[in-house]
Amino acid sequence: MGVNLSELVDKEEISLEFLAGKKVGIDSYNMLYQFLASIRGPDGMPLADSHGNVTSHLTGLYYRTLNLLEKGIKPIYVFDGKPSTLKSETLKKRREVRTDAEAKSSTALKEGNLADAQKFGSRALRLTPDMVGEAKDLLRCMGVPVIEAPQEGEAQASVMSNKGQIFGAVSQDFDCLLFGANNLFRNIGITGKRKVAGKNFYVDVKPEYIQSEKVFAKLGIDRKKLIWLGILVGTDFNEKFPRIGPKTALKLVQQHNSFEEIIKETKHEPDFDYRDVEELFTNPVSIEVPESDLELKSPDKEKIIKFLVEKHDFSLDRVESTIGAFLKKKEESEKQKSLGAWFG
Repeated sequence: MGVNLSELVDKEEISLEFLAGKKVGIDSYNMLYQFLASIRGPDGMPLADSHGNVTSHLTGLYYRTLNLLEKGIKPIYVFDGKPSTLKSETLKKRREVRTDAEAKSSTALKEGNLADAQKFGSRALRLTPDMVGEAKDLLRCMGVPVIEAPQEGEAQASVMSNKGQIFGAVSQDFDCLLFGANNLFRNIGITGKRKVAGKNFYVDVKPEYIQSEKVFAKLGIDRKKLIWLGILVGTDFNEKFPRIGPKTALKLVQQHNSFEEIIKETKHEPDFDYRDVEELFTNPVSIEVPESDLELKSPDKEKIIKFLVEKHDFSLDRVESTIGAFLKKKEESEKQKSLGAWFG
């Protein structure tokens, strides 16, 4: 879920075309969960092939990635590695929520209550190692770079953004700003009309652009104090301070120059060492990624068809038409570039 900074951070609406020609590092787990949550059947469960294998994440990944490529965007998918030990409590709570939601969804289905089945079904979503592995396989068939982060995917993407290897990080979570991303892009995986969870109305979801420099300037703080703010309102690595929301947290970090002073003022002694969390965000665990690993390759049409159609029952006509149209457009674009260079 990440740190709650939404009410403090200005978000600039953009079109996907804004990212044309730019490399962006995608928080892959974050995006795959978006696909699982949004691409579901009437019973609230994800789509599956004839063998019972979940395919919602593959459906979203294939069509959305093609869409990004068609707009000239260069996606770099960054996958999580082994989670930090600081995240163990958060992961435990998420497992408990999913287990409870699975039971409620099953009960709702038996009672014929499709609304509750959908609601609880979305909370019961799980991304298994096999599902992640297949997502990587599909991306490689499409010629899209896959980066294996040592820990958090958004941390690796943020470090790459900070170094200038990519233009920015793509994630729904504001954690990227704490991890050092210069630019954060939200709503890249899912755009358009979306139903609000648990409500009977829709909202128009558009891509958002958040620049860290503008965030710091508006709030009057630096990255270190933004990390303190995150610790106060709660992150995936620590419990929030009681009775402190984002606005109160902002005032506290603006007024104090050490976290010890903040602890004294709040009169709350946390049961975790804030310095461990601060260090995790300040110096995120990451790897050096060679520039050669960030280059896109041409999609392999035959491998894509074999993977999606033969293995997972996707429509042959639809897969052939979509990848065929993309490759044709790509070939025409490359011819035009060659002619331009020749006559230029």
